[in-house]
Amino acid sequence: MTSTQRRKCQWEMALRACGFIVFRRLVGCFPPPDKIEFLLLQTSYGKHHWTPPKGHVDPGEDDLTTALRETKEEAGLGAEHLRVIDGFIHELHYEVRGKPKEVLYRLAELRDPGTAVTLSNEHQDYRWAKLEEACTLAQHEDMQETLRAAHRHVQAQQDKQ
Repeated sequence: MTSTQRRKCQWEMALRACGFIVFRRLVGCFPPPDKIEFLLLQTSYGKHHWTPPKGHVDPGEDDLTTALRETKEEAGLGAEHLRVIDGFIHELHYEVRGKPKEVLYRLAELRDPGTAVTLSNEHQDYRWAKLEEACTLAQHEDMQETLRAAHRHVQAQQDKQ
């Protein structure tokens, strides 16, 4: 087995997690790019990093079901609060404690920008943040790129309307 095949095999056995990049559009703000805010949750464990809602895929669960379940569990936002945006899926690959992890993010808009976030005990704080603040909070380069890609996708969809 080559090293490339070994790495591919390792990633196929990776921990898999799914979540949503949740955003809201603020009403009455100008200019339009300033209307978009992203939801980030601060963990109550470890280094208290900031991340969008996500979690491990349960046996027999598909990716979308996992993302919806985890967003409901971690932020109190269920399918009734979200509009899943087609055409955006972003995958991250990294290691956690020496083991490969794969995280798949979809994009979802909060239907009512005033909907309250209810945190689980896995998180100690949350913040709605515009792109640059969200990237500063996220710290990890791959997460920052995911947020930027989500922002570009939302703007492109907006420009089509």
